[in-house]
Amino acid sequence: MSATTADQARARARSKSGSLRRQHQWALWGSYSALTAFVIMFLTPPFYMLMTSLKTSAEISAEKGNPWIVQSPTINNFVELITSPSFQRYFFNSAWVTTLVVIISMSIAILAAFSLSRMGFKGSQAIATGVFLTYLVPPSLLFIPLFQIVGWLNLLDNTWVLVLLFPTLAVPFCTWIMIGYFGSIPRELDEAALIDGASYMQILFQIFIPVALPGIIAATIFAFTVGWGAFLYPLAFLYKGEQLVLTVGIVSELIRGDVFAWGKIMAACVIGALPPILIYTFLMDYYIAGLTAGATKG
Repeated sequence: MSATTADQARARARSKSGSLRRQHQWALWGSYSALTAFVIMFLTPPFYMLMTSLKTSAEISAEKGNPWIVQSPTINNFVELITSPSFQRYFFNSAWVTTLVVIISMSIAILAAFSLSRMGFKGSQAIATGVFLTYLVPPSLLFIPLFQIVGWLNLLDNTWVLVLLFPTLAVPFCTWIMIGYFGSIPRELDEAALIDGASYMQILFQIFIPVALPGIIAATIFAFTVGWGAFLYPLAFLYKGEQLVLTVGIVSELIRGDVFAWGKIMAACVIGALPPILIYTFLMDYYIAGLTAGATKG
């Protein structure tokens, strides 16, 4: 009787184990199927952009032919853009604006996050919540009142207006990330430093910044993305060719009425996408670590 019971128990265990394996396999197949669908959906536009950038105008306008395959590859679109003074000016404007936006945004975000998360003054939690809620306001609702403010400051059609406005988009989210990362650092570190006579600025620069480097990199990448890829504000505030940045310069230079230079447009998009791609490729682990800390400790 006991042997029969043991056999039945083993049979039930095998059945349960087989059922779990089948569920695990179905879960894996479902995950891989969903991931494959999303990869195809998100990589299709960049692939089409790259293929079009390698085509001549005649091949692009030809009625016959596969739009996904390049019959006669050429890099003339890239060469013409790289050697174009106007495109070089747009790229340079985007580069220096983004650099200043990152420096200003991170300087404000690090100091604000440190004071809100570690100095513990009255109302710090309410201010931290308000900072995050500010990030949730859509930029499309802000550019009309900002347009009036910028006009009052006499900064319309001046690239410096972007240096002033872009931090308003980057600082709230960067501060939220840094609050979460600073909050994950044990309080014993700054308490011991205060006992030893260190000032808050010494604690920030000698303890918190080295320890919170992944969070700082994550916030820096976000600030870079805001400064480099923004389109609405440059379109609304800039008009002259010498003041334009890359995102708006591509549209104004390569679209003339109803004539679209698709080969050069796509080549310009590829060149403009390279800096963010390279940054995310080499710093993705830090970005994920920073976002994770901000999400769990904020």
